[in-house]
Amino acid sequence: MSTASATVESQAPEMSESTATRIVRILGKTPVYLFLVFIGLLWLVPTLGLLFTSLLQPADIGRTGWWHVITQPSLATLDNYREIFENEDITSAIWTTVWISVGATILPIIVAALAAYAFAWLEFPGRDWLFLIVVALLVVPIQMALIPIFSLYNDLGLFDSILGLVLFHTAFGLPLAVFLLRNFFIGIPRDLLEAARIDGASELRIFARVILPLGIPAIASLAIFQFLWVWNDLLVALSLGRETQPITVAIFSQMRQFSANIELIAPAAFVSLAIPLAVFFAFQRYFVEGLLAGSVK
Repeated sequence: MSTASATVESQAPEMSESTATRIVRILGKTPVYLFLVFIGLLWLVPTLGLLFTSLLQPADIGRTGWWHVITQPSLATLDNYREIFENEDITSAIWTTVWISVGATILPIIVAALAAYAFAWLEFPGRDWLFLIVVALLVVPIQMALIPIFSLYNDLGLFDSILGLVLFHTAFGLPLAVFLLRNFFIGIPRDLLEAARIDGASELRIFARVILPLGIPAIASLAIFQFLWVWNDLLVALSLGRETQPITVAIFSQMRQFSANIELIAPAAFVSLAIPLAVFFAFQRYFVEGLLAGSVK
């Protein structure tokens, strides 16, 4: 009994000390947490301003500030959102953006996954040099390709088409996609692949049954990046399209033609923001793991 009581007494100071240390650590990090919360609130202010502006009547937008919606909820209305969904130009632009974004996300992921598997696990002449070229293509700016691609699309009949925009975004999304997926695939244990080969699985079957299921975090992270970039694109859509207008170009056109038509621009802009945000939250659990793919061995 005396031994047991002595043991308990010796552990009590250690437990109290660890608790005190934990409290001191939390208090020491509190300023950092408060600063991060402050930065987060600053980033949220424009989004909240856009949301509340989109809920105001046209007469109230110029008469009062958006922050009055917080103290006077009766000012809010959904009429602006009903109008944009009844506006054929806006709804057509949203669907055009969806087709372009989905196509320019799925296509580069398929091509990049196959290429990344080859770079990671297949032996062929010039593999390292080809991968070096892929890495070098990461620094090529989109702007330098717009005029040559514009001329090429005119000759091929791809100008002002959804397919043309999908192919352009696919081409410029492939270097990062291959780099990211290759770094993730190369971290997969070789024993899994060797066991599959011993069982008689072909390379394509190994890719489909082993690599892809294990690569879901990196693929989901890549999908988030690519979808956000394509959805928010304005420069490429303006340069390579005229009648084929994604939502960014449609909003830009409304700003040029009707600079005071905020009751249409604000809800359309918020819808354009909300859709990619929903995609991000749907795949966020894979985001960090995929983003750090290949960084730790």
